[in-house]
Amino acid sequence: MDRDDVRYRPETGCAAQADLRHDALTATAPPAGRWLLIESHSPWPRQALTSLQPSSPLQHSSAEGDLSGAVARRCRELGIRPVLVRRYGRVDRTGSRRWGLVDCWPGREGARWGDLPTDEHLLEVLAGNDPGQVSNEPVYLVCTHGRHDACCAVRGRPVAAALATAYPERTWECSHIGGDRFAANVVVLPHSLFYGHVPSARAVELAKRYDEGVVVPDLLRGSGAFNPPVQAAQHFARAAGHSPAVDHLLPQSLEVLGENRWRILLASTHGPIAVEVSAHLDTVEARLTCAGSSPAQVRRFELHSLTFA
Repeated sequence: MDRDDVRYRPETGCAAQADLRHDALTATAPPAGRWLLIESHSPWPRQALTSLQPSSPLQHSSAEGDLSGAVARRCRELGIRPVLVRRYGRVDRTGSRRWGLVDCWPGREGARWGDLPTDEHLLEVLAGNDPGQVSNEPVYLVCTHGRHDACCAVRGRPVAAALATAYPERTWECSHIGGDRFAANVVVLPHSLFYGHVPSARAVELAKRYDEGVVVPDLLRGSGAFNPPVQAAQHFARAAGHSPAVDHLLPQSLEVLGENRWRILLASTHGPIAVEVSAHLDTVEARLTCAGSSPAQVRRFELHSLTFA
């Protein structure tokens, strides 16, 4: 925990309070159809990408701006979510670093990895000048970004430890991914499955179930490859007994019925499923992050109908 967090107490942090309120995990995964994983050996600042530094101050012109800004802009243009990653435990700061580029769109899921000699090399990766090597191994990201929110570090590190013990080559601690109140947060790639309130005792279960090709519904926030209405439709379909398989219940269409109301058609082994959902903003007397303010608003999805189309 950071020196700035001396007043922090786990039992009153945003994640503990969200647990007590029984905040719904449903459809809270942020957009994340592609990821750039940046291995970092330095301490993470509150804003992760500001840790990126050119090997020479002359490498970037003032017109292009600083390296962190250039990488962030290029990622926005390409629809890529950048995060810093590191192995759990003691880091060898003299060792080589790697980058990973992960595609999570249905039917295109996969990852490529390569060496990262300098932070500037990220721009070559984003330009497509370094294709890296294809990997079929899953990737487990555990948010432990304590400078962003202490709950992420306090709750995330035991989960990272459990996963790293069982799957050391697949597991990475990562910087902020969103949803601090749902710590411990785990993302399973390449399907961009966001899990929240993950206890260390169940961390390995997520990995094993993913190897079996299924999700763990009670901890699932949703897939970042889909927008929130689709995530909600998938949740309600699984709750009604439809398949928990990772590659099932893919969206076929989304129809806007009105303000904050949608009809989503999901593919299933028994035929298309039509799910009608709506979204509502609820005001809660709570802080959604440890540094946030109260009151705050949370989005809640409601199911209106679920039928075979």
